[in-house]
Amino acid sequence: GCCPQKDLLWPDLTVLQHLEAFAAVRGMRREDAALTVGCIAKALDLLKHFKTPARKLPAGEARKLCFALSILGDPAVLLWDEPCAGMDLKGQRLVWRMIQSSVKSRARGAILSTARLEEAAAACDRLALLVSGHLRYIGSLEDLKSKFGTSYHLEIRVTDTAQSDALHAEILNLFPCAARQERTSFLLTYKIPMADALPLSRSFSKLEAVKQNFRLEEYSLSLNTLQQIFVDITRDAEEHDQDAAPNRAVGQRLLQP
Repeated sequence: GCCPQKDLLWPDLTVLQHLEAFAAVRGMRREDAALTVGCIAKALDLLKHFKTPARKLPAGEARKLCFALSILGDPAVLLWDEPCAGMDLKGQRLVWRMIQSSVKSRARGAILSTARLEEAAAACDRLALLVSGHLRYIGSLEDLKSKFGTSYHLEIRVTDTAQSDALHAEILNLFPCAARQERTSFLLTYKIPMADALPLSRSFSKLEAVKQNFRLEEYSLSLNTLQQIFVDITRDAEEHDQDAAPNRAVGQRLLQP
């Protein structure tokens, strides 16, 4: 079963006609197909769209239909490419539950491609991170968190951009191992090792003093989210590739006659 990134639907066929056609192609008996179609449509909240042509479906509902078509007939291999694109949070959760029930306690393999780690965490038991076509990590969610989720994310919004350099120096004074991740006109973000941030009561006390002294608009200090972990891994990999590029170029020139 496959749910490609682009919706491949017949514009004039209704939702029910799509489901019935795919069930027939998969060789399902009519009685079994009717029961399965009803169960899947109910689980994905598609019953209300049974008579709606595909061309009139909202983007999120069209994605749900594509996903429903991919699991009809209990295929042994499932491939999903951004199955929740365009869906609201309710629709995403419905699909995640269907993914979990589709692969639970069955001899079935599934690959889900997504740019959002929270989606992968909700639906998958193993993760693989690709950056610029290279595999940067493969393993369990717990292992990913233990390896890359051991830092805090500090975000500071300033009101006076002229103080940015002085503020940066103060942050490094308070958190010596802090690494600046981003700098814009009014926003500074840092990655702070857990050892520097603990105890949190002390960190917040220091940051409150900084807020008063530098008249900050606001700040936030939180554990790295899954999405932030992905951003950090991507940034580190891209920086490593950029640093390695000149060396590769030199090596290539040396090999030339």
